[in-house]
This record gives sequence, structure tokens and C-alpha cells, in this order.
Amino acid sequence: MKKWPIVGLTLAVSASLAGCSSGSSKESITIGSKNFTENILVAHMMADVIEQETDLKVERKVNLGGTNVAWKALQNNDIQLYPEYTGTIVANFYQQKTGTSEETLAKAKELLKKDKIQFTNKLGFNNTYTLAVTQETADKYKLKSFSDLVKVAGSLTLGSEFEFIDRPDGYPGLQKTYGMNFKEATGMDRGIMYRSLTDQKVDVIDAYSTDGQIKVNNLVVLKDDKSFFPPYDAGPVVRDDVLEKYPKLKDALAKLEGQVSEKDMQDLNAKVDSEGLKAEKVAEEFLKEKGILK
Repeated sequence: MKKWPIVGLTLAVSASLAGCSSGSSKESITIGSKNFTENILVAHMMADVIEQETDLKVERKVNLGGTNVAWKALQNNDIQLYPEYTGTIVANFYQQKTGTSEETLAKAKELLKKDKIQFTNKLGFNNTYTLAVTQETADKYKLKSFSDLVKVAGSLTLGSEFEFIDRPDGYPGLQKTYGMNFKEATGMDRGIMYRSLTDQKVDVIDAYSTDGQIKVNNLVVLKDDKSFFPPYDAGPVVRDDVLEKYPKLKDALAKLEGQVSEKDMQDLNAKVDSEGLKAEKVAEEFLKEKGILK
């Protein structure tokens, strides 16, 4: 007689748990990003379209760290996708030569097959590396190009993100191609790099062509007259096994193809870096303005 209430209670609890389980059955994937504003913004864009176009819940692990941190996380399946750049894939991950935008894209896709990863589609902007100086420095040394900079580099200090100092498509490559050797090269977090330049603690910085701070600080971008820096077309890199498991994922990401220009990206970066707006909100509003998000 005493067992019946317990059984009834057990059945009630089981039914309740079953109801909770069925209500939270959404499968999830994890998207990551590197540790700079643009990559974080694009990761949020990717997450937004995936959640709208599929039944997946997206866990957002943004601001993981530098390039190699994000890449290793993808290879180890700690994350399943993140935004990357074609030039970085070819030159940095596989130490291969780049070419034109289309050649570099084709080579990136081919090389990624070794790691069972896909570069699904280009977003529309090429965020190439460049070197930037203040207007005062440009005027003082009559700087317009990288070749102009070579002549005075020995008396100037380079401030750059840490990985740029060691990457083959960074400072070592500039030394080899241009014979560009600065008096000193100082690694620093990207967040303080522009302030260091405007405070005259460094003379030259490595920059991305889509950086909002270029516009905000009225900086001079020098011309890469030997075309050293490869194209860095942005797009999602996704694990093969994830694309196979969730076929709608690729179609969702395709909604972003060709939708973000260099100017768009520079403006979005400035909204976060200079106006202090939240990256997640800026990304969402941009997609709504473009008619991509409902």
C-alpha cells in the first residue's frame, strides 16, 4: 500500500522531466572569434543568421585570443566555426604563396581539405594588413609608400600586435621583401596600439584596412608598393563534420555572402571602438538594416 504514492510521484516527476527535455531539445554549436573588434562583430553576424535560418542554438565564445588560438580551438572541436581570412589561411597556416584574391581563395579551400575544414563563402570585404602613421609623421618624412618608409625605418619604432612580429606574412616578411628594419619593434595588445601611435610612443603601426581607428584618428595608410601583403578576404571557416550534420548551416551562412564592404566594416568597427557600442548589438542592427535579419 505504501508503494503506490511513491510510484505515482515517480511517474509524475518523470512526466515533468520529459516535458522539460522536449522543451529544450535544441541542438547547439559553438562559434568563436579572435581578439579584435572586427572578428567579434563578424562572429555575431554569423551567429545571428544561423539562429534565424536554422533550429540550432549558437553558443558564442568570442574574444578567444590571437589567430593561432582560434585555429587550434577549431581543429580541436572546442569551437565549430569562426571568421577567418584567406591570406592568413594560405600564408600563416600552411606557409604557401598567395596570389590574386580568387587564386588565394581557391588555394585556401584546397589546403583546408587536409584538416577537414571549409571556407564557405566570402563576406565581401578584404581586410588586408597595412602600415599606418600619423599625418605629422607622414609630413615630416614625406611618407606615401612602404618604400618611402624603408629609408627612415632605422630611426623609427614599430608598434604592432604580438603575432605580427613573428608571422611570415608580418614583420619578417617585410624585412625580407623591402629590407625594412625598424630601430625597435614592440608587441602590444591591439586595443592600445592606436593610442600608442597618437601618444607618440611608437611611430608606425600595423593596421587592418578596415580599422575604424584609421578614420577616427585621421591616420595616413601607406601604399604597399611591392604588393607584399596578400588578400585577406573574410569568411566563415567551419568543420566538415558540422556541415555534414547540419546541412542548413551552409545555406544560412550564404546569406552573408557579399553583404559587407570595406567601408561597412570600417564604420562598424568605429561604432564599437570609438562610440562604445556593444559589438553584438551593432552586428544585429547592421543585419536588420541590410534586410538579412527580420
